[in-house]
Amino acid sequence: MPKISKKGMDMHPSPIRKLVPYADAAVNRGVKVFYLNIGQPDIETPKGARDAVKNNGLNVVAYSHSAGILSYRKKLAEYYNRVGVAITADDIIVTTGGSEGIMFAFNSCLDSGDEVIIPEPFYANYNGFAIASDVVVKPIVSSIETGFALPPIEEFEKVIGPKTKAIMICNPSNPTGYLYSKEELTALSKIVEKYDIFLFADEVYREFVYDGEEHFSVMQLKNIEQNTILLDSVSKRYSACGVRIGAFITKNEEVYNTAMKFAQARLSPPSYGQILGEAAVDTPQEYFDEVVKDYVARRNTVVQAINNMQGCFCPNPKGAFYAMARLPVDDSDKFCQWLLEEFDYNGKTVMLAPATGFYSTSGEGKNEVRKGKNEVRISYCLNVKDLKEAMECLAEGLKVYNR
Repeated sequence: MPKISKKGMDMHPSPIRKLVPYADAAVNRGVKVFYLNIGQPDIETPKGARDAVKNNGLNVVAYSHSAGILSYRKKLAEYYNRVGVAITADDIIVTTGGSEGIMFAFNSCLDSGDEVIIPEPFYANYNGFAIASDVVVKPIVSSIETGFALPPIEEFEKVIGPKTKAIMICNPSNPTGYLYSKEELTALSKIVEKYDIFLFADEVYREFVYDGEEHFSVMQLKNIEQNTILLDSVSKRYSACGVRIGAFITKNEEVYNTAMKFAQARLSPPSYGQILGEAAVDTPQEYFDEVVKDYVARRNTVVQAINNMQGCFCPNPKGAFYAMARLPVDDSDKFCQWLLEEFDYNGKTVMLAPATGFYSTSGEGKNEVRKGKNEVRISYCLNVKDLKEAMECLAEGLKVYNR
């Protein structure tokens, strides 16, 4: 019998989705499951964007340009310029989701065995993209005690070696909700400039920033314009995860032309998704004002509830719609599975994402507990009423589990 590839064996199961069979089984038993494991907003996709697809009038759904429909790229450039990112349509490649943009960045800028430094915990699929691209992730740990602030610059320098080709960040962060400040990013840019490496920035949660804070893009950093690649998506911004449209943006012409080879190899991004994305750019600011107000209420519901549970701690996220919480459990993987397999409170339970899958390291030494073993990621994409019930289930679950 032929064997699967080493890459296939090394691929990690998604911590976000790996417990789905247990959730399905719980539902089949008649248990209501509150899904806090996945960043799938319940916010309505803007009507104007949906109507653009409904009324598009295409008689032939043809390939678009491999870089994406020009009118869409021009519209995107207008959007970025409005938020202080000075680019043109010629700096943009429309991608099949933000995921493809990350793959383009890894494959265009890094060779087999090259290293990318990523502060952890980080979006779990970065591990998968790195394995698929034969790239090595060099993690540096941020701490829940600091709210997952950017690690000191000295920590980056400790792991920079001859194979280091890039640093990657997510701002605001999935899974922590941490918002990197202009000062933190400026300090990071000095490292990028000093070692002349790439800086990949996943900024898909740009609109979701709270408490009067402002988002600062890596494309606004000085002196590293040729080192920077911005990765983006319409999935979260417009609550349109299923259209699979993202963007790869760089002012480095050589990198752009290289990424275009990969774009041409996959032919073109989805046509209907681009139609929706182009119309979505005209979404009025009032839409985002309401959405942000809603997410602040959801965040406060989750963070306050967890911090009122005995032995629990949850930093207050400044962006995105995720929170990382430390729970008084021995093993978050076991606990999250137990919640679905063996527990319910008044016929209800909660699905969380174990934090172990958002770390790349396994700890130092034989007896060290794997990082994230007592942490979970919570997506607060549900309405406040459901979140309150979910937090009640979690509180009761912790009591029972720890008996």
